[in-house]
Amino acid sequence: MAQIHFAACKLFTDSEIVPTPIGITVIKIPRLSSAAAYSDFILNNLVEQIDTPHCLITQWDGHVVDASKWQSGFLDFDYIGARWPQFSDGHDVGNGGFSLRSRRLMEACKSPKFQGSHPEDVAIGRVNRDWLERLGMRFANGAMADSFSAERKGCVDSSFGFHGVWHMPNVIGRDQFWNIYSTLNDRSTIRHDLFKLAATLSQSTQGLKRAAQLIVDQGRDAIQKRIKML
Repeated sequence: MAQIHFAACKLFTDSEIVPTPIGITVIKIPRLSSAAAYSDFILNNLVEQIDTPHCLITQWDGHVVDASKWQSGFLDFDYIGARWPQFSDGHDVGNGGFSLRSRRLMEACKSPKFQGSHPEDVAIGRVNRDWLERLGMRFANGAMADSFSAERKGCVDSSFGFHGVWHMPNVIGRDQFWNIYSTLNDRSTIRHDLFKLAATLSQSTQGLKRAAQLIVDQGRDAIQKRIKML
């Protein structure tokens, strides 16, 4: 929002947000208790709140990097997200954590013929992609996806936005990232990329201390979660 005037900015949460941030509409939803519940919400409920032809979805660990890299051609597509390097069959677009979707694609995802599954971006970009394309949906090609977003492929320095917690220290600064990290009440999404994030942080003496603290925190959180399950 610091760089772009959006038609609307909507924050979906089960928490009380007081005071309401200026320029943001807070929409109360039931608590999403799992990643699978998030996928179900995105596929089946989000479209009811979208009044524009396209929607930019952002999770907490991704946002616009450089608005000057916006291309009007992005709006020619029904789905754009960063590429997935693990797929080589041409169906590698893409990541949903920072993604642009058309409202018509979101409507199609509610069809009984759509095979809903978790994670929701894989359901769109791979499981149902052929079916969606037969309906006329357009997925961005790799080059356009790289211009739009960087995650495990692409370059943050040359993209419109990004997704991935390991990018955040370089994008927003290590101190600002640490301030955000310190306020998180759920750090489980970091676990998969713990060592990549630690490597990014550990480029100074202070960074080494924070990287060590990060690893300690993750170990403690995992133990506490295990205890709760007993």
